[in-house]
Amino acid sequence: MTSEPDSLGVMQRMWRRIQLMSSWGRVTFCDDGKTAQLLQVKLNDSETRDGTPRIAEFGFTSFPPNGSDVLMVFMGGDRSKGVVVATGHQQSRPVGLVSGESMVYDLWGKSIYLTKDGGIVVEAGGTPVTVNNATTVTINAATAVEMVTPVLRVSGDIEAGGNVKDSVRTMAEDRILFNTHTNGSGTTTPTPQQ
Repeated sequence: MTSEPDSLGVMQRMWRRIQLMSSWGRVTFCDDGKTAQLLQVKLNDSETRDGTPRIAEFGFTSFPPNGSDVLMVFMGGDRSKGVVVATGHQQSRPVGLVSGESMVYDLWGKSIYLTKDGGIVVEAGGTPVTVNNATTVTINAATAVEMVTPVLRVSGDIEAGGNVKDSVRTMAEDRILFNTHTNGSGTTTPTPQQ
């Protein structure tokens, strides 16, 4: 039969292990060159861990800036077997989202914002947006596609299945005017040969 002092010692050791199972810290260095991202994490003034693997969600990756908060989990309370399971950077985190909204963002203000009522908003922060290696880019818009830009550049052909128009008339209407124009002397010129 176990004596009471031995039981108390077991309970104290178990409680200590439970306390050691998780910890907050701050990123002081990140190595993103391997299959697992490795962080240097400062847990307190006397404990800094090098080469701590970060476990992130599949399909999403990021490089947490120095000073980011981390939550570490230690398997069985063993401080030699820690992994980072969450990161956050308070200074750059966008605020004011409403229930159900999501945003992918970076340190410089660029974001993809899935809003409740305002659609999907891409904020490029004054930088280029590039789509690489697509065979086809399809936009299925129910009402319109609007481009507000001083210049629209296209390196290849433009094909239209419907009317092409400016603020005056359609290209089809311009074609009718062109095909029936006169040469200034009152005679109709021959129809252009396409």
